Amino acid sequence: MSVAGVLIGGMFAGLFQFVAFGVDPFQCFVNGCHAVIPMEFGTLYLILNAALLSFALLADRHYIGLATLINMFLLGYVVQFTYQGLQSLIPAPSVALRVALMPVALLGLCVTGSLYITADLGVSTYDAVALIISNTWHKMQFRFCRIITDLVCVLIGSGLFLLSGGTFARLTAIAGVGTVLTAFCMGPVIAWCNEHISKPLLGKSEQ
Repeated sequence: MSVAGVLIGGMFAGLFQFVAFGVDPFQCFVNGCHAVIPMEFGTLYLILNAALLSFALLADRHYIGLATLINMFLLGYVVQFTYQGLQSLIPAPSVALRVALMPVALLGLCVTGSLYITADLGVSTYDAVALIISNTWHKMQFRFCRIITDLVCVLIGSGLFLLSGGTFARLTAIAGVGTVLTAFCMGPVIAWCNEHISKPLLGKSEQ
C-alpha cells in the first residue's frame, strides 16, 4: 500500500500537472519562494523539504519512514515521466479534455494519498505537518488541519509571487482553480478514503 500509494500517486500528480489548472498547494508555496529567492528550483525544493523533515523528526519521527524516502528520491521522477509521456501523446489537449481529467487527477491523488498514509510506513514531509498538528491538538481533525496547511501554502506562495513582480495572469498558472480545489477538497476526501477504502483494505490484508 505504501509503495503503490506513493508511485501511483506520482502518476496522478503528473496528470494533475498535465491538465494545467494550477499546481498543488505545496508546489504553489515552493514556486512563490522560488520567485523571491535567487536559487535553483531543485536546490530550493530540497532545502524546504529538509526543513519540513527536521520539523517532523523533532515533533514526531513516527511519520518518517519508507514512504518518506520514496517521496524524496523517486516521486519527482515519476511525476516528470508521466507528465512528459502525456505531453508526447497529447501535445495540445483541449480545454474540454483538461476539464474532464481534472476530477480524475484530484480523486486519484486523494485515494493514493490515503493508501500510503494508512499503511503507516512514513509520509511525505509536507503530509507529516497536518498529521502532527492533528495528533497534537486532538480536537482538530486531520481534514481541517490539511485544509489549513494547504490554504497557508497557497496564500504565502501567491503573495510571494506577486511581491516578486509577477502578474495575476501569470499567477493563474501556479494558483489556479485546481489549486483551490486541492486546498479545500484533499483533506476531507483523504479522510473519507481512510475510513472507507484504506483501513478496510489494510484490515483484510492483516486477517
